[in-house]
Amino acid sequence: MVSFIPASELKKNYDVFGHFYSIAFKSGERVDCRSVLELVHTASTPTNLTGLSEKRPDAVCIMMNPGSSKPLCEVDRVVTPGTIGKLEETSLVPTRPDITQYQVMRVMHYCGWHHVRILNLSDLRDPKSGNFVDRYTRLETREEGEMHSLFSSARSAERALRLGEDHNVPVICAWGVSPDLDPLIKRCMGRLAGYTLQGLLKEHTTDKYFHPLPTLQRAKEAWVVNMVAALRA
Repeated sequence: MVSFIPASELKKNYDVFGHFYSIAFKSGERVDCRSVLELVHTASTPTNLTGLSEKRPDAVCIMMNPGSSKPLCEVDRVVTPGTIGKLEETSLVPTRPDITQYQVMRVMHYCGWHHVRILNLSDLRDPKSGNFVDRYTRLETREEGEMHSLFSSARSAERALRLGEDHNVPVICAWGVSPDLDPLIKRCMGRLAGYTLQGLLKEHTTDKYFHPLPTLQRAKEAWVVNMVAALRA
């Protein structure tokens, strides 16, 4: 039976580490980002975080954007669009997860996983989806504005590191079903050929995967149940 594990219990069993940075544009604008999030069972948390992002995870999960998760220490790494491709050299820090990550932890528990890597269609940190859409759309009109996305062509080395070479590692698609994300989804899907894709696909679509955190509680519970069933199958 797949029951809904409270967040208070999950916090005891999983550590969260992220890589945060900011992009500085020539205009003077600076946007805060997160390139990767590592969810690790406390029994598997390494003493030295160096290299964790290079390790083979049990699964990779791709969502919309980093949402409201924040570093638990001060981070001040600033890059330009032209140097963002070197982000494979990461420095992970302890991170406060947002509630979406608890949904992934629930799946980890029932699948017996100790390490899941979370990537996003966009690295832009913004908890409000409407604001996020406006920001990424505006950003992409700029020269090199697509660099906020790990799936942009110029970030191929970093992307290869994050996704790994083992195509048997499941890639859970969970970015939501909004048509506002179509340009980002198309870009991402173009980079996932050959990988084992999982996710709860919206009926009559080929690339719209339900987000882990729908509004209603019963829908949240259903996402976990259905996702675990799909992975076990």
